[in-house]
Parts: sequence; structure tokens; C-alpha cells
Amino acid sequence: MGQQDGRQVWAARLAELPGDGFKFHRLRGLYGRIPDALWLLGGYGYQIVEWDRTHHYCGYCATPTVRGDSERVRRCPNCGLSVYPRLAPAVMVLLTRLHQGRPQILLCRSPQFPPGMYSANAGFVEPSETVEHAAHREMKEETNLDIRNLRYFDSQPWPFPHSLMLAFTAEYISPDEGGGEIVPQPGEIEEARWFFHDELPQLPGRASISRRLIESVVGEIREGE
Repeated sequence: MGQQDGRQVWAARLAELPGDGFKFHRLRGLYGRIPDALWLLGGYGYQIVEWDRTHHYCGYCATPTVRGDSERVRRCPNCGLSVYPRLAPAVMVLLTRLHQGRPQILLCRSPQFPPGMYSANAGFVEPSETVEHAAHREMKEETNLDIRNLRYFDSQPWPFPHSLMLAFTAEYISPDEGGGEIVPQPGEIEEARWFFHDELPQLPGRASISRRLIESVVGEIREGE
């Protein structure tokens, strides 16, 4: 994998525990329980090992691939196809509005979420589009809402399985201003609701950037009231 603090770092898939005193843990559940640098290193290792495991054969001619000598790549010795570790950028948008003189945030429920959990809206960037366009498109497709004043918040590597989350805040365009009403996209969004900061539902765990995004915006709202 490289070196950290002068020591070589290796990643490998284990079929069984290497000996007494060791336990298997899911990476997501280790967030906050181990140093952030170690958690990120674990995510890096997981993604590289999974990429290596799933690209033993060329996707074009099915010839066994070989590892590159000077860079992280698997190449086909027959047709020359080169395959690098995958990265899937995804955008996340937390939408705000004023309602009855008080700020609200829009939170959405995916059918895959645990009961009662809501989060900021998110989706993958499509080929040939910018992250800004993806943010507008995802919000329109999944909630039927139009946004403005898109502002970058932060990013986070998300190795489940190989994403890069790019988080934004934005403002709601009301129907009076030409925007739409909430219409959840079937199969993608179970429910989308506006929440005041003092009536928030169950939120994602602290491992996700969505939690930091929500807490940051809610903190600003509280300071302003």
C-alpha cells in the first residue's frame, strides 16, 4: 500500500483470523473508535484489495491481468487494457428554507434506511456532468425541488464500496418563485420532509459526512435564533 511513519503498510483479504487476540470488525463500526488516520487507511486498504480481487481478468478479452510495476494498475497482456482503482463521486445536498419566519432543513428517507432515519439528499455524479449539475439534477429527480446558491461544504472518502462524497448546502426555490413542490421519486425516496432544528428525526451515524453537514447547518441556525 505504501509507507506510514517509516513502516510498510500492507492490505490483504483474510479467510480466517491470524491468531489469538484478533477479532474481525466491520470498518463502518470502527469510526470514532480508532484514530481517523487509521480508519481512512483501513478504507484505502479495503478499496484497493476489492479492486484487485475483482479485476483478475480483462473485461474485454477475459485474459488474466497482471499488476503494473510502477503504478497501481492491472493490465491485460493480450489487448493492453489498463484498469485503475475505481472511484465513484457522489453529491450530497442539504436544502434550507424559511417557513413561518424560521429556518428549516429538508431531510429524506431512503427505503434502505433503518426505521425513522432521515438524511440529506444524495446521488452519484453521471458521466460528462459537473458536480454542480449533479447536485441540481439529483435534487430535481428525487424530490422535484429546484435549488439555488449551491455552496460547497466538505468531502469525505467513503469506502462502501468506493465513493467520494462531496457535500453541499443550497437554498430552496419556492413555487411562488417558479420552483416545485415535494414529489418523492418512487423507489429512491420514501419520504422527504422539512424539519425545524428542534424537531430533528434520527440522523445517520457520525461516520458519515451527512451527519457533520446536518450538525453544521443546524448549529448555524441555532446561533442565529
